[in-house]
Amino acid sequence: MSNKSSYINNIKLFNAEIFSLNKIISINARAGNTYAVLRDEVLVKSYKVVRAQQILAKNILLSLDLGDIQSFEEALNNYITQNQLEIQKIYSVDYLDTLAIETDSKTLKQAQKNIEEFYALKEVNIDMINNIYKLENKMYRLNKYSKYHLIKPVLYINSLKMVQSFNKVLEPYGLTIVKIVFITVLFVLIYAFRKLVYTPLESYALKIDFLKKYSHQISAKLRKPIDSVIIIININMAIYVYNDFSNSDVVSNAFNMIYGFFFMLIIYKVTNTVAGIKLHEFDTSKKKIKNELINVGMKILNFTIIIVGLLIIMYFAGIDLTAVLSGLGIGGLAVAFAAKDTIANFFGTLSILFSDVFSQGDWIIVDGKEGVVVEIGLRVTTIRTFDNALISIPNGTVAIKDVQNWDRRALGRRIKMKLGIKYSSKSQDIKNAVAEIREMIDQHPKIITINTKYEHSLRKSNILVSRDDLEGVKKNLLVYLDEFGDSSMNILVYCFTKSIKWDEWLETKEEIMYNIMEIFEKNSLEFAFPSLSIYDESDSKTQD
Repeated sequence: MSNKSSYINNIKLFNAEIFSLNKIISINARAGNTYAVLRDEVLVKSYKVVRAQQILAKNILLSLDLGDIQSFEEALNNYITQNQLEIQKIYSVDYLDTLAIETDSKTLKQAQKNIEEFYALKEVNIDMINNIYKLENKMYRLNKYSKYHLIKPVLYINSLKMVQSFNKVLEPYGLTIVKIVFITVLFVLIYAFRKLVYTPLESYALKIDFLKKYSHQISAKLRKPIDSVIIIININMAIYVYNDFSNSDVVSNAFNMIYGFFFMLIIYKVTNTVAGIKLHEFDTSKKKIKNELINVGMKILNFTIIIVGLLIIMYFAGIDLTAVLSGLGIGGLAVAFAAKDTIANFFGTLSILFSDVFSQGDWIIVDGKEGVVVEIGLRVTTIRTFDNALISIPNGTVAIKDVQNWDRRALGRRIKMKLGIKYSSKSQDIKNAVAEIREMIDQHPKIITINTKYEHSLRKSNILVSRDDLEGVKKNLLVYLDEFGDSSMNILVYCFTKSIKWDEWLETKEEIMYNIMEIFEKNSLEFAFPSLSIYDESDSKTQD
């Protein structure tokens, strides 16, 4: 093994010797020298046996470079079979009777000597094959060392008596001192690569201007996965060395699946980290992008990454993706039928997003459920109710139900009140109060009036609708004596606050109510309350 290249290139086929002997055999055959012909024929066959051994050795040495040990073993069996067939042809003639002849002829004695050597070569060939099978793993291992130009140090280490003593203990467990040394060296090299190459490269990336805003967070997110990958590489290399620089298909597929998983995980983390930074930029900038569009887009992207990652893992596991994809096509109808609700919810999501009925943070009422929209997902829309419960409504349901959106108004939250006053009130006092209430509300800084200026966000519209109604702008202000009720005369107060926020709306409403109370007191008006008057007709007749 230490002189493998030299042995392969300098193989001797004995063509010249066989050619010369065949000429001599022809001459002796014509001359009738039977023993001389026998002597040289046996010698030619001996040369052919040695040539077959040389060819076998050369082919085996060449097959060591095929790759994995399974390929080597397969080639080894084929070449040994070819050798045995060749040897069987060469030994098709039996010369044992000739060996039993007692003679003084020098030519016959030489022939007998050649026959003994010929039969000895057959035993040598058998011993050679037995030793090849016995040492095939060692040959494969030494060939790897030879390939990496390490055969001489390995042979030197193995020649040490102390190493040989330890190897006797370790070899039953598939280990040798050389393997332990190589595993240790590989661990050190991989660790050195982590410190000397990856860490400086990471530091350099942190200094690049256009990468600065991404590199810090990406580096923090990838640190654990990278460390895990390095540990897995170390384990993989240790198993590779332990198995004589080869891996079985099962081990290779297992590690490839693990690498595929971490590849998917790294892509997932990088994508989501960059997306998170971009979302923060959008949130702090003046750019208006709907959060739900970004959220759904990120979920679709992550789903795509996971699907692609699973396909990669399946490919590394040795699964035929063509058959898998074909099976998906055949079973697509059944899957679609089984997942019809999921598909309906997905298209419901698209309907909600494209119709722009509501957005995250909107106060809505849908299918009897009221609350603030938390998230529009791929399957459900989640709503936080005002008593702090979380409700999930399938998007397929949301898409076909009436949705009442209280936040789709740019200006104006309604205040509507009926003020009941006693029937005993004077008409002039009522007129004065109504006029004062109207004036008070009209001059209130937090109430919309016809004179309130508002710039529409939609400068142009490609549909013929009222821009006030489209954007939700109400400027109605109504204060009138509205009706004669059962127990009171009712004044209608109808107006809109500038703010649509609930707390600011309540504050404004409270101010107006206090002002109305002052106006009533000023005009000697009293609030009425439901009452019932009972008249005794018998008493009235007695008085008459």
